[in-house]
Amino acid sequence: MAKEPVTIDPGVARAAWLRAQRLDEAAPFGEGPDAVRRAVDHLGYVQIDTIHVVERSHHHILFNRMPAYRREDLAQAQSDDRSVLEYWTHALAYVPSADYRIFARGMAAARADPSRLFAAETEPGAYAKLIARIRRDGPVTIRDFDDEDRVEKTHPWGSRKPSKAALRYGFFVGDLVVSRRDGMLKTYELASRHFGWKRRPAPASDADHAAYLLARAMRSQAIFSLESACRGDAKAKPAVAELIDRAVRRKRLVPLALAGLERKRLWATPEALEAAAGETGARVHILSPFDPLVIQRGRTEAFFGYAHRFEAYLPEAQRRLGYFALPVLVGDRFVAALDLKADRQAGRLVIRKWTWLAEASEELTRMIEQELERFSRFQLAGASREEGAS
Repeated sequence: MAKEPVTIDPGVARAAWLRAQRLDEAAPFGEGPDAVRRAVDHLGYVQIDTIHVVERSHHHILFNRMPAYRREDLAQAQSDDRSVLEYWTHALAYVPSADYRIFARGMAAARADPSRLFAAETEPGAYAKLIARIRRDGPVTIRDFDDEDRVEKTHPWGSRKPSKAALRYGFFVGDLVVSRRDGMLKTYELASRHFGWKRRPAPASDADHAAYLLARAMRSQAIFSLESACRGDAKAKPAVAELIDRAVRRKRLVPLALAGLERKRLWATPEALEAAAGETGARVHILSPFDPLVIQRGRTEAFFGYAHRFEAYLPEAQRRLGYFALPVLVGDRFVAALDLKADRQAGRLVIRKWTWLAEASEELTRMIEQELERFSRFQLAGASREEGAS
């Protein structure tokens, strides 16, 4: 007989999730490059985005969990320590190098079916020539191919340089890795040389993959659904569901229902529920729209009563919050959305629009303005860096 779910208040769900996301304390991962590794290990991924109205999302997400975060910390973790790497989750992201076997599954699938990539037709042997060049001469960027003839783009995100298709293919099949990133300019190296492998790790089994997805959800979401655990990986749902059922029978997971949304099946460990009994405090976070706390809009709405609108791709007349509005979390409430722009030449952060999501007050305004000062210092500290194309 299926165990009846325990109905919990949304406040408990919010507290558990904030704790799992490590947004309930000042510096949960410490500081420096090893703190970057710990943060990415815990969260499972940190999304990369090209929009640069304010600091790019990967830096922004880490800054919210590492007050002393420096962009150099991520660069060292990626290029020198090799503790994180770039690969595709639901989007391009930094993921733990320790989880390479999980992502090697996608690499094997890409190699078996290259049509899944945004591939352009290239001359016969072009990819083999690229690999031979990197093996002989060392890492390359797209700027090292300025002497080639241009072609028509085969995808809006593509390039007119034929070499870009070959680099992209090598990245997705795992032959190449992004060994360095300067803004959006990526340096590609042989994965085997970058990691010092004699043999590339084999892809994880189906069972190991399902166990990984469940463990990640338990760690970074605390209270989770099958959909949130398997986001972007629907084929894994049957295997993950079986693991959940087994954990419930062994009393390692508790079936839950959210008050007002009782039909939604949720689970959590007893430890996560116990930890959620504490106070979350009133910390202020100006979040990236790609932060793991808000990227699953339906989940955020169920727990917080707020689903963030990302309006950068909407016509201006249809925007309510602004081009690149950032949700503002105070304690366990989303109270405002700020459409910000870093004016790097003038050395200031511009508030293009301030939208209240809760009743405005002098106290809330003061708290947000105080966090804006810290956020502005972080934004403008990177103003002198050069930004390139991928």
